[in-house]
Amino acid sequence: MADAPSEILLDTSPRSPTAPHRWPPQPEELRSRAPEFYGFVAWTSTYLAFVLYILWAILPDEYIVWLGVTWYPNREWALLIPSWSIIVVLLTYMTYFAIALRATPAFDEMSSVTDSRIALPTAVDGDHNPYLASAEAGAIPELYDIPLGMVNRVMYHEVHRRIASKNQ
Repeated sequence: MADAPSEILLDTSPRSPTAPHRWPPQPEELRSRAPEFYGFVAWTSTYLAFVLYILWAILPDEYIVWLGVTWYPNREWALLIPSWSIIVVLLTYMTYFAIALRATPAFDEMSSVTDSRIALPTAVDGDHNPYLASAEAGAIPELYDIPLGMVNRVMYHEVHRRIASKNQ
C-alpha cells in the first residue's frame, strides 16, 4: 500500500493506458505517414470487396461467366455470410457481458469498494487529522482517498439523526 499518492508509480510500458505521453509532441515532418496510407488501403479495399460482394450476389450467372469468372461460391452464401456475421457479433457482446459479470466482485468483498492503489494518510501523531486540516481556510490539501465510513457519515448524517429522533 502506498503511503502517499506521489509514491504510486505509473506504468511506463508504451502499451499501458497510464503511460505518460511524449511531450512536447513531435513535429509533423518527423512523424510517420504510414498510418494514413494503411488507412487508405484498408478503406479502398473494404469498398472494393463490398462492391464485388454485391455484384456477385445480384448479377445473373451469365454476366459473371462473361466477365471470365469460371468458379464462384453458391448464392446462398450471400445470405448466410451476413446472418452468421450478425450472430457472431451478438454472441461476442453476450460473451463479453458474461465475462464482465463473472469478474465483478461480490458486494461483501472489500475489492468492490477499494483497490490496491488506495492512498490513505499515515498516522504521524494521534492528534493530527489530515482530513480536518484540509478543511481549514487557505489550506492546500494533499491528495488522499476518503474512507468509506467517513463518506457515509457525511452523506447520511441527517438520515441517521431523523431515524434516531423518531425512535425516541
